[in-house]
Amino acid sequence: MPSKMTTVAGQPSWRLANAEVELFVTRTGGHLAPVTFARGGAAIRPYAVAPWAEEDLPPDTPPIIRSLRGDFFCMPFGGNDEVWEGEDHQVHGATANLDWELVTHTADELHLRMESNVRPAVVDKRISLRPGHNAIYSQHQVSGGTGPIPIGHHACLKFPDVEGSGRLSSSRKIHRQVFVDPAEDPATGGYSCLQPGAIIDDLSACPTVFGTTADLTQFPLRRGFEDIFIQCDDPTLPFAWNAVSYPDLGYVWLSIKDPRVLSSTLYWWSNGGRHYAPWNGRHRNVLGMEEITAYFHYGLARSAAPNSLREQGIPTTVELDPNEPLVVNYIMAACPTPAGFGRVTDIQQRDAETVTLVDENGTEVEMALALGFLTEGGK
Repeated sequence: MPSKMTTVAGQPSWRLANAEVELFVTRTGGHLAPVTFARGGAAIRPYAVAPWAEEDLPPDTPPIIRSLRGDFFCMPFGGNDEVWEGEDHQVHGATANLDWELVTHTADELHLRMESNVRPAVVDKRISLRPGHNAIYSQHQVSGGTGPIPIGHHACLKFPDVEGSGRLSSSRKIHRQVFVDPAEDPATGGYSCLQPGAIIDDLSACPTVFGTTADLTQFPLRRGFEDIFIQCDDPTLPFAWNAVSYPDLGYVWLSIKDPRVLSSTLYWWSNGGRHYAPWNGRHRNVLGMEEITAYFHYGLARSAAPNSLREQGIPTTVELDPNEPLVVNYIMAACPTPAGFGRVTDIQQRDAETVTLVDENGTEVEMALALGFLTEGGK
């Protein structure tokens, strides 16, 4: 059993690999990165690792900040600054901060487990690979626990230091809005530019605090600002997706989910707008593509309470039932693309093992992907 750990970018981590994909998962927080897709060819490495990963940070630095990289599962998702019914949670919860325990480590699956002691529950994390697939199949099963809780995945993508090098697109959304409070406070060294609470009718023209508009269809742009906005998925779709096309690098990154489990996508536009430690203005060209069921990133108290998304029928929590485990399945993938392949406009399921990506020019690219995973039960 290949259970030996190795230290990668400052964190003890487990390695999982096949001919197509190599990945590492940190013991602390279960953060997934570095990752290499298409190992036999293009060698696609889409995920960010915090620039302070190997630095000697102050003892009171939260574990999530020490480990920050790639994708990680958050429960409860968000800042969790407010206590809810006596529960006091860390930023993005125990699952993103505490140590995971190894259950099994096979050639194609890493199975980790954590017991949450704030609201007693057991969380099983299974990260698996499939032969011939440039994809990561991620499952979190929550057993035990009672009541409402926000959840989410927190993918952090690294972009080239070239304005507009990534083209963003998604499946159909029913609501788009800028974070309702200022994302950062200049008094503490943080800067944001999108108009708080603005409804986004046109992603290419989002209102800003300067009376101008901002393009949210490509990244990176607007160096020196941190911004957050949400897009809420159409729950009638068989699956929901987000895509980032990198025409100059020749690949597309994808996240695919069941919109009835993860109802929204929170976008964290991180481009050097935080000047307090350990960020110090150097966390740049990173996009958080966060698949969530939550009220923005406030945390449990605001997500469980009446809020503006709930008023529109958009779920901001899931319900934990001790008699029926919660299963959260999620796919992340990367696909090499031909020269000239642009922004993804559609993803079509061809069969149980294949999808077709369609770009804005009508160009089609097939890739191996098992969408049926999204509705598989727990183990």
